[in-house]
Amino acid sequence: MIDLLLPFQYEFFIKGIIVSVLLGGICGLAGVYIILRGLSYVGHGLSHAAFGGAIVGNIVGINYYIGAIIWSYLASFIIYEISKRNKIKPDAAIGLVTTAIFAFGVLLVSMTDRYTRNFESLLFGNILAITEQDLYVIVSVTLLSSAFFFFLHKRLVFSFFDNESAKISGIRTSHIELLFSFVLATVIIVSMSSIGVTLLASVIVGPAISARMLSNNFSNVVFLSIIIGCVASFSGMYASFFLDSSSGPTIVMFVTLAFGITALYALFKKIYHSHSHGGISHSHPHIHTDEHRHEHTHR
Repeated sequence: MIDLLLPFQYEFFIKGIIVSVLLGGICGLAGVYIILRGLSYVGHGLSHAAFGGAIVGNIVGINYYIGAIIWSYLASFIIYEISKRNKIKPDAAIGLVTTAIFAFGVLLVSMTDRYTRNFESLLFGNILAITEQDLYVIVSVTLLSSAFFFFLHKRLVFSFFDNESAKISGIRTSHIELLFSFVLATVIIVSMSSIGVTLLASVIVGPAISARMLSNNFSNVVFLSIIIGCVASFSGMYASFFLDSSSGPTIVMFVTLAFGITALYALFKKIYHSHSHGGISHSHPHIHTDEHRHEHTHR
């Protein structure tokens, strides 16, 4: 018999569960706004920039978070300025700037022997290796980021949906977008050592697109994305204990599984309709003919 409660007897696992659920939730929340903005590549890009900053910070002898924050914020600002002042789309600027910063970090690793932080844990994540300091930082960033999205929700949505109308209404959309980039970079930085640079984009975008499959209502998408992120992260973390697998990749597999399930649900929902006419409920497969007729079954 497998003791399903066995993992919770270990303090390191409980800490890992707390971190995975917090990061799953806040990444799911941020992911909705990323999808809304049409910048699904930004999570992948900024995580690479943060990686380069973490390496530089470690080599020059400053705190890992400080180095990652400085470089990520710098990357966000450069991307914003390039997109604003030139006829270059944000995704192109993201690809160039963040990859260059990532390459610079790798170059420094190859040129010096002073790099002491676990290189592999940053690339692929290691939730079980987080420290008390990491936990406090993750909790703080989760609370502050949630407050940011809660209080600036309307301005963010207005700026992303209809930028020109938002400007006319007096909203400083440029400041909102830059602040959003900084918040997103912060979320990515605290997630990087737990989930990993190479895997983080899936955890950010996956819950959001899964939620979008289930609803057209923005508020519902936000709620569902947070729930999917939390549940997938918890499930991946929990399963990794019994599978004896790396927690980061296992979480990504569960996020992908969630997307697969929601995609199938959306497909079947599209094929098989249930609606009503005049108080009579109908259920029918959406069968197309030359004249686009439906076959109805009354109930």
